[in-house]
Amino acid sequence: MKQAEANNLDAAALAAHYAEDLLLGTVRDVHGAIAGRIHGINDKLNGGGPTVSHRLHDGIARCVYGGISVGLKAGARGLTQVGRTGVGGRLEDTPHGRFLTSAVNGLIGDRLAEEAHPFAFDMGVRVGHQDVVLDPAGVAAAFPDAGEKVVVFVHGLCENEAFWNREARPRREDPATEGPVGPEVRSAVTTSYGERLRTEDGWTPVFVRVNTGLPVAENGVAMAALLDRLVACWPSDVRRLALVGHSMGGLILRAACAVTTDRDTPWTDLVTDVVCLGTPHLGAPLERVVNRGVAALGRLPESAPFGRILEYRSVGILDLRHGLARDVQNLPRARYRLVAATLSRSSGSVSAASLGDMLVPYASALGRPRRGQEMFPGAETLHIRGGHFDLLNHDDVYAALKGWLRDRTDPPTREEAPV
Repeated sequence: MKQAEANNLDAAALAAHYAEDLLLGTVRDVHGAIAGRIHGINDKLNGGGPTVSHRLHDGIARCVYGGISVGLKAGARGLTQVGRTGVGGRLEDTPHGRFLTSAVNGLIGDRLAEEAHPFAFDMGVRVGHQDVVLDPAGVAAAFPDAGEKVVVFVHGLCENEAFWNREARPRREDPATEGPVGPEVRSAVTTSYGERLRTEDGWTPVFVRVNTGLPVAENGVAMAALLDRLVACWPSDVRRLALVGHSMGGLILRAACAVTTDRDTPWTDLVTDVVCLGTPHLGAPLERVVNRGVAALGRLPESAPFGRILEYRSVGILDLRHGLARDVQNLPRARYRLVAATLSRSSGSVSAASLGDMLVPYASALGRPRRGQEMFPGAETLHIRGGHFDLLNHDDVYAALKGWLRDRTDPPTREEAPV
């Protein structure tokens, strides 16, 4: 497993590189398109050939933009060389640095991986902001209290494993009416779902960090291999394996479950529960809007350079346009649970159908197309009022998650016991 090795100077070098390639290139091309249109009219009025002013303008523009380009490229190379000497703190050593690394990989991680850039990293199990070595000794050291029930958490686009630790969103609605029930009570919970499940129900949480800029199918294959090694190296026999994915993480887990293996007892046979939180099973409209925007910008030479900026988005982002292919099979023996958030109080509102949680519409999160069969017939669902990132730590989601993952042989909780 390859950790991100970038430091602060690598970040500055990468910024300089894309400033030259995208920002400067866009300004230069827009300037050239506008100037070309204006000078083209003037040329026609003066006999058809390029005028002196036209040639003079183009010469000056080439010199100015060329000089800036050379300076930015030289600066990027210099920063990279100095960074290789060890000067500059590692980005992985600070929360902001880890956030930057994951965000950049989500945006252009496929390019970084192809270039073997220091920013790029491989998928890995994470404990204490470090990758776990997936061999028996490494797994035993990382999980000294490993139990027979394992729950795996996979984050979404541009996120990392620390996103599960955001402050819990408090309960605000009555589940029966989906309406407000008095003043909001702030939640003091800042621990993740996984840590709460460890304490309250004996699950061992495993957090995975993913380069979300890579294709979802590629990440699915890598996830299947990772879970295969993890189960093989686990200190005790795994009795239950639960998978929880937020947003793109749900697509990656579903893709992993569809990967075939030649093992006599594949890890997928241990999966009892698959929980998707705000996962765009039918695709995310924002990516489709961006794709249409690129096409629209390309119709005019003056706006086409702006489309190039949008086209730099990673294959991982492009994969969100339509979600996974409809022929990706669900695990026959696993229980699927789907959680959808909407900004509106009602899941049947117009905004729920179009915006949903701001990024994923309600129907997409539940895999319910307007035409055709449901993707998860019979799946248990939960609707909460909130935004896309509230799903990462929400009291209502945790209550449902705890109930879903509870062993059928466990005694009922006080809330579940009959009156």
